[in-house]
Amino acid sequence: MNLSEKIVKTYEFWRDNEFFDKETRDELNASLTEKEIEDRFWRDLEFGTGGLRGVMGAGTNRMNKYIIRKATRGFANYLLKKYGKDVSRGVAIGYDSRNNSDAFALEAAKVMAEAGIVAYLYDELQPTPVLSFTVRELGCIGGIVVTASHNPREYNGYKVYDSEGCQVLIDDANEIISYVNAIEDITKIPVADEKTARANGMIKSIDASVLDKFCECVKSQSHDIGEKSAKIVYTPLHGTGNVPVRRVLSDLGYDVTVVKEQEKKDGNFPTVVSPNPENAEALSLGIKLCEETGSDLILGTDPDCDRVGIAVNTKDGMKLLTGNQVGALLVDYVIKMNKAKLSEKSTVVKTVVTSELGAQIAKANGCKVVEVLTGFKFIGEQMGIFEKTGKGEFVIGYEESYGYLVGTHARDKDAVVASMLICEMASYYKNQGKTLIDVMEELYAKYGYYLDKLDSYTLKGIDGVEKIKGIMKTMRAKGKDLIEGIETVYDYEKGVDDLPKSDVLKFVFADSSWIAIRPSGTEPKIKVYYSVRGENKNDAQKVLAARQAIINEIINA
Repeated sequence: MNLSEKIVKTYEFWRDNEFFDKETRDELNASLTEKEIEDRFWRDLEFGTGGLRGVMGAGTNRMNKYIIRKATRGFANYLLKKYGKDVSRGVAIGYDSRNNSDAFALEAAKVMAEAGIVAYLYDELQPTPVLSFTVRELGCIGGIVVTASHNPREYNGYKVYDSEGCQVLIDDANEIISYVNAIEDITKIPVADEKTARANGMIKSIDASVLDKFCECVKSQSHDIGEKSAKIVYTPLHGTGNVPVRRVLSDLGYDVTVVKEQEKKDGNFPTVVSPNPENAEALSLGIKLCEETGSDLILGTDPDCDRVGIAVNTKDGMKLLTGNQVGALLVDYVIKMNKAKLSEKSTVVKTVVTSELGAQIAKANGCKVVEVLTGFKFIGEQMGIFEKTGKGEFVIGYEESYGYLVGTHARDKDAVVASMLICEMASYYKNQGKTLIDVMEELYAKYGYYLDKLDSYTLKGIDGVEKIKGIMKTMRAKGKDLIEGIETVYDYEKGVDDLPKSDVLKFVFADSSWIAIRPSGTEPKIKVYYSVRGENKNDAQKVLAARQAIINEIINA
């Protein structure tokens, strides 16, 4: 393997230049293979429409303090141009439990301070939805949260928020990207001294009262259901949910047992392969504790507490629920509990890769449904549009990847409010002698059986990028011939309805089943979403297996 001259030159610059700290230079002076050097330096870690996400380490294609500085200075330059003197309103910065998250957040604060923008920095880790709330509560012009959400332990990330507490939308993101890319010399980025910046008020700690207000807003979405009968097992998966989730549930009188092994923050996530509550493995300790204690359900939040997964204790054992199933249950429950408040403006917002069951429930109850691209920022955008135009009233927003929001206190998915409502639902139905699985079966009987599945294919490095492009090209070329029975192909790259253009394909069958395919925006993956509507579970599983086999053959060709 022969490395390009550009890769070698960049590698040697990072390895030998004493601007970089000793830890960085030592890491690069270790015995690295050419493949490892290529992977670290074949590109600058891409600042995409959601920010940064990557493996931590030394190099341009890694998450480290130097890449954080570059991203933050680009964001600062964008804010200075957009807001002028209004930058005095400052930027809110939060972080999760991952290794280096607190250090990266401080690095971002020091760059903002040196750029003349006040940095409001949390002194303790906080959930992503709390940061979204904080931007609005403090009247900031933007926000930053350092997190890689549910990714494996070696990852970290950096998300950017607008003045509404919503992740920046495509046009603003592209403008920020242009400012980031304009920074050519990473060694020349001005960085403030923390002590000096705090002394002159350019870095300020965020008061604990902000979290208090957030928790009160969450509790305001609760309902009077009588006895809080459900027994709950909860795991924060070593992350940020430990304090606010337990606090809200305790305040409301729920019986909660915490998985002790996963209670404390730990960026190594020692008890799981990956801290992803979508995976049964991540919930295994909680499932065991749920069975031992005879609790009704286990719920687990990811490290930045914007997603929640659950398993329900039934007479037939523990049953995991998918993000689509929990979303449908929440849609049904929230509409049921707020029936008197609903109007012709009441709207449920979902993504294009989320099951239609929740939409069916919403429409049957007189609510409108708005469909948006993948990414909760597009749900947050709709909330802002409703407020500005008065043409809609937000009821609930959700996506299949275990993200839900009820209430307008945040503009991002919120596992604190979702956890509260899941526990409330469980108690409401337990008081009627039902489990959430029983209620799910009732919804299937009423609206039809929906089987949903996500398959992810990891394809790393330069070869992986090219492979993903090739797969999308092949899928586009096949069109309706991809699988027999496809009636319509939606290519979101060409524009669908009024949605922004995006590299997503959706193949819709005559019975309203569909397959959606898209490259991940944050990971080296291509994702395939299946939604099958059938008469029963067995029929749906047969159809799903046949379609998976065809797609799998194409992707692995």
